[in-house]
Amino acid sequence: MDFYSSFRCISSHMKITIFIILTLCFYVGLSDRNPQYALTEVAEDDGNVEAFVENEQDPEDLEIFYPTQEWQVVKPGQAVPAGLHMRLNLQTGKNEAKLPDGQDGKDRPKQTHKSSTISDVYSTKELKEALAKFKGDEKLSPAIGKDYQQDIKQRFRPIEDLKKAFDDLNINVETDIEIMTKIINKFNSSSSTVEKVSALYDLEYYVHQVDNAQNLLKLGGLQLLINSLNSTDPLLIEHSAFVIGSALSSNPKVQIEAFEAGALQKLLVILAADQEVSVKKKTLYALSSMLRQFPYAQQRFMKLGGLQILKNFFKEKNVEPLYIRVITLLYDMIMEKMLLHKENNTGQYEQKYQQYNQINLLESIIEQGWCPIISDLLKLPENDAREKVLKTVMILIPHCRAEFLNDENLRTILNSLRKEYEGLAADELNSGEQDGYFSELLSLTISINDKLK
Repeated sequence: MDFYSSFRCISSHMKITIFIILTLCFYVGLSDRNPQYALTEVAEDDGNVEAFVENEQDPEDLEIFYPTQEWQVVKPGQAVPAGLHMRLNLQTGKNEAKLPDGQDGKDRPKQTHKSSTISDVYSTKELKEALAKFKGDEKLSPAIGKDYQQDIKQRFRPIEDLKKAFDDLNINVETDIEIMTKIINKFNSSSSTVEKVSALYDLEYYVHQVDNAQNLLKLGGLQLLINSLNSTDPLLIEHSAFVIGSALSSNPKVQIEAFEAGALQKLLVILAADQEVSVKKKTLYALSSMLRQFPYAQQRFMKLGGLQILKNFFKEKNVEPLYIRVITLLYDMIMEKMLLHKENNTGQYEQKYQQYNQINLLESIIEQGWCPIISDLLKLPENDAREKVLKTVMILIPHCRAEFLNDENLRTILNSLRKEYEGLAADELNSGEQDGYFSELLSLTISINDKLK
């Protein structure tokens, strides 16, 4: 009968007694283990690492346990290969080990390092090397840590700084109308032209938006700007007109308010006066923004002699940059009335039709002698300017035919433009571009020539 069969036959009291004995033996076995396993102190002296162990033994004195098919006693400190059967002999209180069943000593794994299923055995030399390596790593880690921390500081901000930044951001968030209020107050309270111009420059950025331009009305800013047109300071007039023009652009509500506030008359007075080109340029921009798509303002413009004021530009010196702006405005006003017929399906068609019918722009252009002035602008070297003039000449042919036919310079210019654009259009076609820009200008030039034959 083996040990385990015998153990099952023992009474309960005896089993308890045996269990107590086993427990005592286990602790005895632990106390009998090689004392070299107890690492008690590590001392460092000038870079030399000393590992002190109790009852230190030389690693060469340690035996290796060679298992067989029979149970053998494992001596304290012996290195036991892995994979063996282990047991505690209750009679002797010693550990025993053997090969697993079916395996002989030839097949057992070779012990290439000092390891044990009971405990790992480390020599004094190995402990010294390990501790020396540990110390070396410890000396290296602070330097690496400092570099890493510095890198982190450069790439990231502390959470406290981020919280403060977010708090500041939330405090400084303002709506457009709040910002515009501050700008208008700054403009109104300042006595310095430089500060007023700076405020106007900031305000112009916001009034491009339709809602902001209408908020300008609510804040009283538009009337403030219109009043500034009476200033004797050219710089203040220029920037006030610039902001007004941006606020009026494609914004009917603001156009009406500005018209009723007398802005049209003030703008015409500035254009008729002796002012710098830069002042007239911004004022003409404001005038154009008021007149476009606003037939009632166009009627008033004609009655106030606005067309004659614009014609006088062509008699002045150093105002050439304004020529094409004037022609473009006239062209747009003419086309608005011509294109009105395409809107006859809208409910406002009748009202618009009556308003535009009261504008005699084409008749006034002919009476005031605009035909040769416009055709003469084809001499300008810029193709964009030529394009606007060609389009204006095209729509004026039915009304200016006599003047155009008697103008020999016009025919010469048209023939020269035709040759120039034929070459440029051919280059476009050779590059694979169909219906290019110069092809369009060539077609326009040919059409004008054909209608003047």
